[in-house]
Parts: sequence; structure tokens; C-alpha cells
Amino acid sequence: MSFDQGMMESPPRPELFDFHGVPMVHYFTDNWENVQNFQARPDDILIATYPKAGTTWVSYILDLLYFGQTERQRSVPIFERVPFLEMLIPSLNSGKDLADNLPTSPRLIKTHFPVQFVPKSFWEQNCRVVYVARNAKDNLVSYFHFDRMNMIHPEPGDWRNYFHRFMEGKMVWGSWYDHVNGWWTKKQTYPKIHYMFYEDLSEDTGREIDKLCSFLGLSRSDEEKKRVAGGSHFDNMKKDNMANYSMIPVLDSRISPFMRKGKVGDWKNHFTVSQNEQFDEDYKKKMKDVRLKFRTEI
Repeated sequence: MSFDQGMMESPPRPELFDFHGVPMVHYFTDNWENVQNFQARPDDILIATYPKAGTTWVSYILDLLYFGQTERQRSVPIFERVPFLEMLIPSLNSGKDLADNLPTSPRLIKTHFPVQFVPKSFWEQNCRVVYVARNAKDNLVSYFHFDRMNMIHPEPGDWRNYFHRFMEGKMVWGSWYDHVNGWWTKKQTYPKIHYMFYEDLSEDTGREIDKLCSFLGLSRSDEEKKRVAGGSHFDNMKKDNMANYSMIPVLDSRISPFMRKGKVGDWKNHFTVSQNEQFDEDYKKKMKDVRLKFRTEI
């Protein structure tokens, strides 16, 4: 059954619960055994992010780099071209089934798992992983607006409470700090992780596409790379029904669009002066690794 025939009736919003030490909702844990037994292939590429850190953007870029502007791009939504591994929503194909049945090679697969939840076959097969991280302040703002319109996440409540919840890590997929740090630590011992930053991608998409090509061992002409950068421009993706998630009933774009602004620095329109001071204070305590540096403006 397709997404649009799926959940026409929205069930009540799910509750957060502790799952192996990480706050989760059941839509991403119900298929746990199957997902953990997922059989990765050596050429699979895993796109890993904390939610709202540029997942769809990078998925789209990789899809274009590998497969170009094809009919598939115009007729198959991005969430089927790049399946969301851990997702299980009743009456829809599970992310794992979609990934198992992907017709493409390589298979592009996305996850929001913290590093310790990744199925072990990805490491055993020595797969490449592209991890995208976004500065905490913008990530918080984007997640807040996403949770307002996302019926399979808990109610966000008001901005003030949500702000504190984020700092405490009481979010689906846990703490932003644990997520970005966990993946950063893994990168030190597993060389096949390309750790990229949303802000760098915003600042110079072409440069970041060059880095991706070199990590993936792809040789693409300047012409092709320009096309990819143009095709994956935020405004183009926002208008593209195959990329903007407008076909998924559990995401209510009347409340807030799935692709909202895509800007660096939008946090300044949300944080009060005292929230900003509080956040910076807390951030210093939690971000211990001085090598992992984020920019909150460009």
C-alpha cells in the first residue's frame, strides 16, 4: 500500500519511552529485531543524521550523483528511493522491506539511529556512511517545527518547554549531544565515515559535493556536479512533490511545511537573549571534544 492510501485516520500521538537508554517512540522500535538483522551489502551507503539535520538534502544529492535526473526521480518519492531503515508504520511498507527490495546499486539507506543502534552488518560489510550534523540551535528550531506537524512524534508543547526538553535530550532518538558526539567518536576508529556539516553544505554546496565524490570514489564532470548542486537547491526541492514529503499523511504541512526554511541562523528568530545564554552555558558542559566545532551562522 502506498503512503497516500495509508493512514488517513491519525491515531493519537505516541509517547516517548526509554529504549536501551535512548528516548524513542514505538514506530521506530517495533521492527527492532528485523532491523538489527538487516543484511547490508558492501556497496550500500548509509546516510545517518540526527533528525532535521539535512537528511533529505544529502539523500537527494547522493541519489542525483549516482543515478542522475531519471524517470525514477520524477515518479518515485525520495522516501522510497532512500528508505528510512527503522520506520514501521502500520499499513505502509516498512523501511527495512523497502531497503531489502531496492532495485538500485548502490542502495542508499537512511537512518536516524544513534551510532550504537546501527545494525552490525553495516560495520561487518565495511559500508560507507555519510553522517550529516547541524548546529544545535538551528537543529532545535527545525525539530520543533517538525514535531508540530509530525503525527508520529509526541506533541511538542510550547516553545519554552520544548527548548528545555531538547537540552535534556528528551527527544525522539535522544540527545543531540550524544548523537553528534557518538558518531564523531566512531569516525576516529572507522575511516569509512564522511562527517559533514549542514552549515558547510549551505555555504558552498559545490565544494561539499566535490568532497562527497572524493569520499565515494566517484568521478563526475564539473557539468554533472553543477547539475546536482542546482537540482538539490532548497527552493527546487521544496517545490518537488517527490522530495518534499507532501504525500505523507502523517506529516501535516498545513501546520508547518516539511521543508520550511533550510537556513543557517534561523534560531535567532526563536531564542530569547536569556535562552541563548542558558543554551551556551549548557552547551559548554556537554560538548567536550574541542575538535568537533559547529557554526551557528555563516
